[in-house]
Amino acid sequence: MKKGKALSHVFTALVMLFLFAPILVLIVFSFNESKSRALFTGFTFRWYVELFRNETIMSALWGSVSMAVCASTVAAVVGTAAAVGIYKLRGKRVKSLIMNVTYLPILNPEIVTGISMMLLFVYIKNLTGLRLGFGTVLIAHVTFCLPYAILSVLPKLRQMDPSLYEAAQDLGCPPVKAFFKVVLPEIMPGVISGYLMSFTFSLDDFIITYFTSGSGFTSLPLVIYSMVRKKVNPQINALSAIIFVAVLLLLLISNLVQARREKAD
Repeated sequence: MKKGKALSHVFTALVMLFLFAPILVLIVFSFNESKSRALFTGFTFRWYVELFRNETIMSALWGSVSMAVCASTVAAVVGTAAAVGIYKLRGKRVKSLIMNVTYLPILNPEIVTGISMMLLFVYIKNLTGLRLGFGTVLIAHVTFCLPYAILSVLPKLRQMDPSLYEAAQDLGCPPVKAFFKVVLPEIMPGVISGYLMSFTFSLDDFIITYFTSGSGFTSLPLVIYSMVRKKVNPQINALSAIIFVAVLLLLLISNLVQARREKAD
């Protein structure tokens, strides 16, 4: 029994090492004094200082964060409304069909989605003079983020006691007000999970952004790609380390808030 438990711990440690060793190396070399990618010559904050002085990277970072916030917000709002609509459907066949259609953008390869969105925008451009830029990228990001928001909210709707919503209406609460007062607080963990997933996927998306951005918008992944094609700049290590730590803190805060809420309930 003890031997099996020890093997389980060893296996878990090996999996964690396999997953996080590359990130750990990246973070360590973000403090490397030289530009070497194989030899650590000394500790320095030089690359972090130069990173924040790089206007190209900072501008692209701001563009990516703005895009991620807008795309995840739209996806969370529309996805929550869509999840409620799917949950309220009566027919099992219709609901099953809609769920299968919802899964398609997740299963579809990103390069297929990117090319198809590009062809659609080019066709619309020829008809209306639409310019590829922030707006087209936003539409594309909402398209592939929306299923994650829907699939995050639906389980919370299934877990919710439907009598709570009915009781609120029986007590004189209008349907819309009852939704915001009763249903939304119950499904809020799912809404937040969908928002965070959409934010993460939008922030680091490269393929779909590459095909739909045109010359009117530049994201951080596109800038990093153009820089890495020439040579790996240590500023990229510093930027990647900052993004990893920021996402990790966001995840920890989200889990902490959810744990406190469950404890309070």
